Amino acid sequence: QVQLVESGGGLVQAGGSLRLSCAASGRTFRTAPMGWFRQAPGKEREFVATINWSGGITNYADSVKGRFAISRDNAKNTVYLQMNSLKPEDTAVYYCASGLEDGTYRWDYWGQGTQVTVSS
Repeated sequence: QVQLVESGGGLVQAGGSLRLSCAASGRTFRTAPMGWFRQAPGKEREFVATINWSGGITNYADSVKGRFAISRDNAKNTVYLQMNSLKPEDTAVYYCASGLEDGTYRWDYWGQGTQVTVSS
């Protein structure tokens, strides 16, 4: 059974930073792409960033490019999202998701989410 557990969310002032972590267990983590998504109140869940199995290929939503950085440590089965220069519009529940072990970017597994609140 796949389990993804996010941590690191919280309340921060605009301009501040947070680092989210997602610990994976129950499967072959190191061959699967990973992603971060977010959902703000009253809005649909949206893509934030993805990373391939090796960490060599990353993709970002335009709204976070240059401010957020996704990374992974396969030895620790953990993916990270470093968030800098945070804005109030970054306020959302952030979810970690795992793709398939064959490298397919299909998000079959999700964590429970961690709240990020940015005050102005």
